[in-house]
Amino acid sequence: MKANRIGKMVFPETMTRRDFVKYSSSAAVGLWSMANLSSCSFLKPSLVKEGYRACIHQNGILSVPGLKASQIFESSTINGIQFKNRIIRSGTVLGLGDKAGRPTPDSIAKHVALAQGGVGAIITEGIAVRHDGIHIGINPLWFDDDEDIADYQNLTAAVHEHNTSIIMQVFHAGRQTRSLVTGAPTIAPSAIRDGFYVEDMPKELTEIGIETVIENFVSAIERARKAQFDGVQLMAGHGYLLSEFLSPSMNRREDRWGGSTENRFRIIREIYTKARQRVGTFPILIKMNAYDFQNDGMRLDESIRIAGLLEEVGCDAIEISCGVMEDGFATIRIPELLTGPISEYSFRLRDKPFIIKEMMASMLPLVVTLHEPIYNYNVCAAGEIKKHVRIPVIVVGGIRDMEDIQRIIAFNMADYVAMSRPFLIEPDIVNSFKEGQQPASECVSCGMCMFCLDQMPVECHRDLL
Repeated sequence: MKANRIGKMVFPETMTRRDFVKYSSSAAVGLWSMANLSSCSFLKPSLVKEGYRACIHQNGILSVPGLKASQIFESSTINGIQFKNRIIRSGTVLGLGDKAGRPTPDSIAKHVALAQGGVGAIITEGIAVRHDGIHIGINPLWFDDDEDIADYQNLTAAVHEHNTSIIMQVFHAGRQTRSLVTGAPTIAPSAIRDGFYVEDMPKELTEIGIETVIENFVSAIERARKAQFDGVQLMAGHGYLLSEFLSPSMNRREDRWGGSTENRFRIIREIYTKARQRVGTFPILIKMNAYDFQNDGMRLDESIRIAGLLEEVGCDAIEISCGVMEDGFATIRIPELLTGPISEYSFRLRDKPFIIKEMMASMLPLVVTLHEPIYNYNVCAAGEIKKHVRIPVIVVGGIRDMEDIQRIIAFNMADYVAMSRPFLIEPDIVNSFKEGQQPASECVSCGMCMFCLDQMPVECHRDLL
């Protein structure tokens, strides 16, 4: 079909007035849903400038001479977990599971490459505690059957051969998945539709449903220990199920699981209490949001209180992150909105008629929020939380530069740093840092690895730009 281009939009030469109205209406509906997914509208003030970076300048972190790298590469332990250095691979989707949710030889090879590359320790991608909690990426992992323990032992044994610890991230996606992917209704603490996964209204968990979820998490922790993982990390950030319980904007319950901070924290307290009864002192870490950009969402003062509750229940370390899917590019930040790749690869747009796709892609900059800063964006929040707890604090989010890592540790903003995207392009980056071969990651934070995650294994895909 021949076409005319008007600005960034392409229209068929033979488009009739009726066609134009039809496509415009469809695009308008699409725009409405995309406005919801970013939790913004044309009249809503932007929240991208919240002040979580001011401490970098106040503490002089950007201008301190003579910092030494030696402490970064010293070994350490967290409740028996051995860390070769202070640089951790944060949980990162790879898209390399088999049809039963087990790690494949390709998945094992990726983890071995990280271990050989000098990483301090590895946190796996989110491994779902049951099938309805898998993420939308291609080839997800889940671990809900003892019969799969041997397959996960293959993974841990391969990593341990290189004297590297591996921690299993225990995960349920909650409402941030799709019933088309899981084959089951999505679930959440409250029946509030997610602004990104708009096609599903999540089912509000009953009392029995919540107790079942707790048992699912505890059973997954038991399996992780049997599979020889060195510890587990509860995924309670980024808007997934445990994060939804913690969030005042996502948890509107009026029973013992909602309302006050302590009530919203109750599900995590129960997981820790019951897990300790069954696995003893086996290390249980957590990943949580310090803040998000939702109206009535998580804010730093409350996350500080939650960190105190975590220390109280015996959490071994806290990884600090931020954001939920509805925030736009907050958890994973990008310098510019790549409308072409998003329209080509995102499940939201790729199957739309080409005219609707073009129109919606042109409107993306109006409805999708880009957040700043791009680098080190959780460091200040982590530093504030660290002032209030004695357990180790790990920080993730836009960390790319060896000097920044030195400053973060030297100024006690965190005990460890974690990176995700840099390890996709350079699994040996820690060795390169240690040997002085490069000062910073080659990752340009374009986001292509994320845009393609439900179609192909997650790697650095900037060659597709």
